Amino acid sequence: QVRLVESGGGLVQPGGSLRLSCAASGIDFSVNTMGWYRQAPGKERELVATINPNNRKIYADSAKGRFTISRDNAKNTVFLQMNSLKPEDTAVYYCSARYNDRFWGQGTQVTVSS
Repeated sequence: QVRLVESGGGLVQPGGSLRLSCAASGIDFSVNTMGWYRQAPGKERELVATINPNNRKIYADSAKGRFTISRDNAKNTVFLQMNSLKPEDTAVYYCSARYNDRFWGQGTQVTVSS
């Protein structure tokens, strides 16, 4: 059974930082492209960042220069370090694993507000 469990979300003030984690099980983590997506109220789910098995990273324009995706294959975990957070970053953040199939986590809420 595939499980992706996100953690690290919460309430943060504008300009603050959060580090999201996603622990994966039931997949061969090292061959999966891992990603973070987000969905704000009333909007479609959108890409934030992905990292492939060769550590090639892709970022949405909104994430470039502020967010960093990384992975630890020994711990089957992918991270998203988010700095200089803005109110428009408020969303549910989802972890994704993709190889032949795509799997999703349940999501973690990130709220950026003063």
